[in-house]
Amino acid sequence: MIVFQDVSRVYVMGDTQLRALDHANMHIKEGEFVAIVGPSGSGKSTLMNIVGCLDVADEGTYFLDGLEIEKYSEDELAKIRNKKIGFIFQNFNLIAKMTAWDNVELPLIYQKIAPKERKERVAEALERVSLLERKNHKPTELSGGQQQRVAIARAIATKPSLFLADEPTGNLDSRTGEDIIRLFHELHDAGNTIVLITHDDEVAKQASRRIHIRDGRVREVD
Repeated sequence: MIVFQDVSRVYVMGDTQLRALDHANMHIKEGEFVAIVGPSGSGKSTLMNIVGCLDVADEGTYFLDGLEIEKYSEDELAKIRNKKIGFIFQNFNLIAKMTAWDNVELPLIYQKIAPKERKERVAEALERVSLLERKNHKPTELSGGQQQRVAIARAIATKPSLFLADEPTGNLDSRTGEDIIRLFHELHDAGNTIVLITHDDEVAKQASRRIHIRDGRVREVD
């Protein structure tokens, strides 16, 4: 599903060049649960942005489901992000003025899903994360763990081929974090592909395979 071939990303800051990714090579198969682990400043965020089609490489080639991403326009990349990738962020990225239901429904509106199907998908997704009874609550009325489960429901509702989670337990206490990891295991057991980005080795060990990144260099771990 995901193939990096000598992928590099360089940021220029004045007279300084920062090589955030340095000829990275990586393979992730459909249906895998993979953790990408590394310390702050290692290149994790850059790698996530390229995997999620939020950024493009300066060198090398990235294939997603056999598509060479560098050849696509920004509009085409937006469509790929919307249809193929379910994003789950550390800070939840929920809209404060909207209910849990409305937050989950919003990307389906962008996808132009018919109202009846939207209703079915939102209800199913919130039920999947055990939050259907809190559907009318706004983010400020939910705990951190509940907000993250709404964010996961939002991703589930779009039926992506890839779940991309960036530090999904980073803002949660350990017990709530364990609950969220259990949700990822359930999604994986259902056949979904999951890429989890984390700085926490204990969280990374929950995945079936780990990929380490440091100073922009990628190393796969059995």
